Amino acid sequence: IERLAGRARAGIATPSEILALRQSLEAVPRVRAVLQRDASRFGASLASLPACERVLELIRNAVNDEPPTRGEHAGVIREGFSEELDSLRALLRNGKTFLAEMEQRVRARTWIKSLRVGYNKVFGYFIEVTRPNLHLVPAGYTRKQTLAQSERFVTLELKEYESLVLNSQERIGELEMSLFRHVCADISKSRDELLAAASTLAHLDAVASFAQSAARWNYVRPSVVDEKLLHIQAGRHPVLERLLEEKEFVANDTELGGEGGAEIALITGPNMSGKSTYLRQSALIVIMAQAGSFVPARAATVGLTDRVYTRIGLYDRIGSGESTFMTEMVETAHILHHATPRSLVLLDELGRGTSTYDGLAVARAVLEYIHNHPRLRAKTLFATHYHELTELAETLPRLRNLHVEIAEQGSDLVFLYKVAPGVAEGSYGVYAAKLAGLPRPVVTRAEELLHEYEGGAVADEEATDEALEHFDASTWGRGARIVEELLDADLNSLSPVEALMKLFELRRMAEGDGEKGLKALKTA
Repeated sequence: IERLAGRARAGIATPSEILALRQSLEAVPRVRAVLQRDASRFGASLASLPACERVLELIRNAVNDEPPTRGEHAGVIREGFSEELDSLRALLRNGKTFLAEMEQRVRARTWIKSLRVGYNKVFGYFIEVTRPNLHLVPAGYTRKQTLAQSERFVTLELKEYESLVLNSQERIGELEMSLFRHVCADISKSRDELLAAASTLAHLDAVASFAQSAARWNYVRPSVVDEKLLHIQAGRHPVLERLLEEKEFVANDTELGGEGGAEIALITGPNMSGKSTYLRQSALIVIMAQAGSFVPARAATVGLTDRVYTRIGLYDRIGSGESTFMTEMVETAHILHHATPRSLVLLDELGRGTSTYDGLAVARAVLEYIHNHPRLRAKTLFATHYHELTELAETLPRLRNLHVEIAEQGSDLVFLYKVAPGVAEGSYGVYAAKLAGLPRPVVTRAEELLHEYEGGAVADEEATDEALEHFDASTWGRGARIVEELLDADLNSLSPVEALMKLFELRRMAEGDGEKGLKALKTA
């Protein structure tokens, strides 16, 4: 209603749009009748819902139920709305009768029984006479066209009628356009009334939709509190659960914030296990709760949230020269600059658009920043395949590890879609590639390379542990003291002999006689 009223006011509405406005306004009396059944509860809605009877009656009287196709103007205005338009239309409707009567009169006057009055788009109206009867043609007829078997003539009466018909058609088009513009202008005079009706109907429509969904799909009333928390029991995705008609949607809990609760949930799990769905359903439940709707869950306590920030999916911006990773970083920067403790942040596989170590470093730094920055500390759901990040739970007290459970059946995986505390054993990316239909040789080779890479990582870790076991802290300390002495020495004031003595003492420090070397250096 609001859009169509605006187009009518601007004078750009089409007849079809005016009819659509009429159909919408015809629902107003029915809605008012429903509200009047319980006026004590819906009195405010009744008061703010005007009937719009004047506009509705105007459209019913002015515009035909079946307007012409796009680009045509004739036939828009209903019969009986304009006397002038009705008379012009009657003239055109009676044209065939007039031609038939004229044909009979001319035949009787000229005794030419084969005489015919006709019309074509090239020559207009004409009187056709066959060649054997040309000698009977009156002198006042003007020859217009010669054919093989006949000739065509015009008369003054026929020309006058033709001019009247053509002018009538043109006048009908102009008059209908003018009348339609006046109808639109008259509708725009009631714009405030139409906008009030549109606002009330939109509100009632939203509330009715919320109520119907809640009753049909077993939603519950959430508790919206003025606290920095999000507690959801058995939450579900409102869209995805409707698409899974053959199997039941697996509900999951969400616990963020509150007294001593974790503010960041780090979620690991295989590809296609449901991590992104878990993130999205939590955000949708928050939005639905603050919009006034019941939510798909067993119970929900939602703290007031000022914004929901998301960094989900991969895409680039070729037009502005931003790669996939740059787009990811720009959006992440926006989140870190503007999120507050009242915000809900969703980060899905942050850092995957670049090399492994770069992505891991960025992801860890972002997590630490969200956790430690006093202005931020937003409720955060962070899904990742960087399993190294799970070690942060030991150093970041408000971070909690979650994982999506799976069951292994031989060489196959069964996705349970259940989120539970803990860390996932792996990402199973090769298995996902197999499910996607990659050729068998590719999958086999990927499995071989995966075992090779994992073996190399274990070997590197063992080598690092061995190096740490043989690490000599005293040697490391001597090196630090040597560097310190070198930086403190004033090389510009040393003589060649003093420089050789300093170099000798530094060598003695490197060999282990640090204290004696240091004293000798000071004496020098």
